This record gives sequence, structure tokens and C-alpha cells, in this order.
Amino acid sequence: MISLAPILFAREDATRAAFIKPLKPLFMSTIIKQSAGIDCGSEELVVSLNQMFASGDLVCVGTKSFANSHSGFDKLLKWISKISAPDIKCRYVVEATGIYHERLAYFLFEQDQEISIILPNKINAYGKTCSSKQQDDYQASKVIAEFGCVKKLEIWQPPSPVYRSLKQLSRERDQLQKEHSAISTQLHAEVNQAFPYLESIKRMKARIKLIEKQIEDIENEVGELVNENKELKERVLNVCTIPGVGVQTVITIVAETNGFNLIRNYKQLVSYAGYDVIQKKSGTSVRGKARISKKGNTHIRKALHFPAFSAVRYNQPLKKLHERIMERQDVKMKGYVAVQRKLLVLIYTLWKKNEPYKLLEQPVEAALTELD
Repeated sequence: MISLAPILFAREDATRAAFIKPLKPLFMSTIIKQSAGIDCGSEELVVSLNQMFASGDLVCVGTKSFANSHSGFDKLLKWISKISAPDIKCRYVVEATGIYHERLAYFLFEQDQEISIILPNKINAYGKTCSSKQQDDYQASKVIAEFGCVKKLEIWQPPSPVYRSLKQLSRERDQLQKEHSAISTQLHAEVNQAFPYLESIKRMKARIKLIEKQIEDIENEVGELVNENKELKERVLNVCTIPGVGVQTVITIVAETNGFNLIRNYKQLVSYAGYDVIQKKSGTSVRGKARISKKGNTHIRKALHFPAFSAVRYNQPLKKLHERIMERQDVKMKGYVAVQRKLLVLIYTLWKKNEPYKLLEQPVEAALTELD
């Protein structure tokens, strides 16, 4: 007896193949996402366009360099429009390299383009997973473009003019204070040496007076900006009701976070400031000590350094927190870092609620205990 099963199965396979064959090219050619990765230099932009297909495949469509100028930005947009899929929105992914990416970011925003600005450490970490060992600007742009296709990224929004100005002023003030400390140290050494040179001392004192005058001018400009914005002034004054927290601390934090515009919860804020705790663990042999990552905004951590000392003296909930950390760790600085983190969360909470600290004094103690 002859079995018909092989014939029937062969017909079924042929029918399935005939059905799938025309769909496969269509499935492979369907673009679901495209991203332009941009490596920014002081004078040159290296751009790569990657496209992701429905199959999950990634294809680099092209790579080209442009001048980091308005004429180069125009040529960049024209080139992208020629080689990109017209029915899919192209996301521009830019690596944050100092200040060199800023003009491009504002230009693309004005042209109604979607932009994502990514920190270099994230790009570097992703680049280590790629197969290519080549390291140059062209390969970097390809990695950035691929990163934009495979990751879900936030769309960048430019900071408001008032926060942008406050950020520039607060950073300038910080730089002047560094210079003031350095020159003061030099002056002390010059005065106390065996044979001090009077003219050098005179010039150093003049520089110190100039820096002090400039710091005063900056603080006056900051005060004018805050007073011109009624809502900003109200929020700043409410946050300043926290014992140990002053105006300059609040201004620095809100300027560096653009008024907490893109911050959705306190965990994201803690990570952004570099206060997130990391610890290496593997099996039974590797037990690294827990520490903060410090992979975040150093200006925020610096702004909270001295307020933490004041808070431990005058803020009872934070004083108790510091004492608990000291009992467990017996390391003073760890306790102060924990207080800095709590202060940051507290500033964020009061800013969002737009309420003074005294109205939240009882609930805050319980909340801080829960976050410990």
C-alpha cells in the first residue's frame, strides 16, 4: 500500500512557501524607525543614518560630515531628507560633548525636528557591546545612530530662558569662587614667606577685590531674574524654608534641572545627580561596598555639600538620619552624603507642591524614614 502522506505534506509545504514568499520582502522592507546619530566636534559634525526594519534588522544608509555651522546644519537637513524614508519621522540623536552640540540642538528644535541628547558615558557603554573595534568619529556616529534605533529615548526640550540664564550665572559664580580660593591661598603663602614681594601681594589683593565685586554683581543679577518671575520667586522662597538651604543652593539645583522639567520622580532625580547607590555582587566571593555612582551632575552635589552640614545641626529629621547612618557605618561622610540625597528629594517635593517646609514638617520625617 502506497502512503499519500509525503505527497500531501509536500503540497502543504509548497502552498505555505508560496504564501510566505511574497510577504518576506515586504516584511523585510518595512521601515519602523530611523535615527540620525551625530558626533559633534568643535568644527565638524559626523552624521550617520540608521534604519530599523520590521524584521529587527539595522541598516546604516549613509555617513557624511558637515561643518558645525548654520550652513552645515542646512546641508545636513537636506542630506537627511534625500536618503531617509519620507513617511517615518527621523530622530536626531546627539552626543552631549561640552558645548559643541548646543547650536545644532537649538537649530533642529527650531526646524521642528525630534532631538534626543545623550550623555557620552551611555554611548560609550553601548559602544562596547558593538562588534566593530574601530574607533573614530565615523564609527562613533554609527554607534549613536544604532543607539537611537534600539533605545526608547526622551525628546529633548530646550530650557526656558530664565533657567538658562540662571545656569550660566550660577556656574560663573562657582568658577569665580574657585579662583578666589586659589588666589587667597597664594596670598597667604606670599605674605608668610621669609621675603614677601610687596608688589605681588598688592596685585593679588586687587584680583581678590575684583573677584568679590564680580560675585556680588552675579548675585544681584540672579536676584533680579528671580524677582522678575513671580512664580519662580514664590517657589524659591518656599524651598528656602528648609533649615540649612539657602537661595544660591536652590538656584543652582533648579537651574541645573531646568526647574525639574523632565524629572518624573525622585529616583530619576537621585540618579541624575549621581546619588544612586551601586554595589558589585557576584556569587559568594564578590561583595563590593555600596557607594554612590557619582555619574551625574557634579554641580548639584557640590551645591548640597555645605547645606548638609547645616541641616544636620538645625533639621531634626535629617539629624536623626545622620545619626542612624553613623551607628551603622561609623563614617561621617557617608552620613552627610545621605543627608545631601534627602535634601535633594525634599527640595524636589517642596518645589513640585509649591509649599513651605513648615507645612510638611510632620509628614516629611516619616517620608524620609521610608526612603532611608
